[in-house]
Amino acid sequence: MGQSVDLPHDLPVDARLQSLTPVAGTILPRSYERAFGLQGCSLYPTKFLAASSQAVDEHGGRRLRIALIVAPFIAVPPADYGGTELFVAHLAEGLKKEGVDVAVFANGESTVTTERRWLYEHSQWPIKVPEEAWLRELNHNSWAVRGASDCDLVHVQSPQGLAFSRFINCPFVLTLHGPHVPAISEYYGYFPDARYVCISNAQAKQESMPKMRTIHHGINLDLYHLVERKKQYLSFIGRIAPLKGTHLAIEVAQRTGIPLKIAGDVQPMYREYFEQKIRPHVDGKLVEYIGLADLAAKNELLGNSLAMLFPIQWNEPFGLVMVEAMACGTPVLAMPGGSVPEIVKDGVSGYICRSVREMSKRALGLDLNPAMVRRYVEDNFSIEKMVKRYIALYDETLNEKRSGLQGPPSLQPALHG
Repeated sequence: MGQSVDLPHDLPVDARLQSLTPVAGTILPRSYERAFGLQGCSLYPTKFLAASSQAVDEHGGRRLRIALIVAPFIAVPPADYGGTELFVAHLAEGLKKEGVDVAVFANGESTVTTERRWLYEHSQWPIKVPEEAWLRELNHNSWAVRGASDCDLVHVQSPQGLAFSRFINCPFVLTLHGPHVPAISEYYGYFPDARYVCISNAQAKQESMPKMRTIHHGINLDLYHLVERKKQYLSFIGRIAPLKGTHLAIEVAQRTGIPLKIAGDVQPMYREYFEQKIRPHVDGKLVEYIGLADLAAKNELLGNSLAMLFPIQWNEPFGLVMVEAMACGTPVLAMPGGSVPEIVKDGVSGYICRSVREMSKRALGLDLNPAMVRRYVEDNFSIEKMVKRYIALYDETLNEKRSGLQGPPSLQPALHG
């Protein structure tokens, strides 16, 4: 347990918090816990106390130390839904394997086997009140960036985290996980010294930051099992939402007569869509809805299915579930939005389809070798390949800082001709 302290009640709030932060393991008094919504949470949890910011390698040299900051709503790795959190877990574990000292700032339910720090103990998903969630993430990011001052580099996963790069003398990397939004891209212009990682070339084509590159996600293949003897059903995993095309997956099942098993999260904003477009077709025979799927359920659902359907109706930034399916030896039948042509190799790991009719035709004539489908993932989307690219980016960023090429944080947006 950490050390509990009592503070004068007449101190301003910021002064009270500032007086707490240097004390490793400090636990907020109950009155402050209630005030800031942090009941039962150590400001610097036990896991943090066990780790050293001066970790050394086998030769006695100081190891590279990276802070990975992710929103506090879902555990790292996630129990079921959470593509960004799964990416952070894979990256953290991969960096650790390469000898990098990693601190993950997430929530207290996270089980990633690196050093973990948290402000909020429990997951809160799905988000019910966006305004409250925005404040919670802002609070988490400001706390995490301040706590990352002992790191060589800070790697954030959201635009909110980037805002705090002005208050710490440390280079920042931001991985873009969402779709292109003009207002957010304009916001990035105020931080020209940050390094930006797009997760697909399709995503990168929509952005114009000066220091930007593409690094595809990779997965830990040890967690996914190859299944060579498939069962007679199709699968769909993802948010139950119009842009994910869940209703189109059902149409494929109806056209082909091949049963469809659906797994995914029904978020409040899409409840009406689910009730009107999805639920009426769920009969437990042709169409089955199984709810959220954890890793074990994913392996079973994806591994045994003839194909995973990915009939998206938007520009997908990446689509990690496509790689998960292929890792199980299951081909992907996808609509050609965003990253899809970069992830699915037509005729090798699946097929890119222009219509429901074409997707139905492909589902009826599948003849791809499951072992070859998995081999495609091993060659292109391994965690080792992804980690090496991130380490190269970190080294390049830190070398730039050491050489003095990176100036002070700018308060003006970068101008792009």
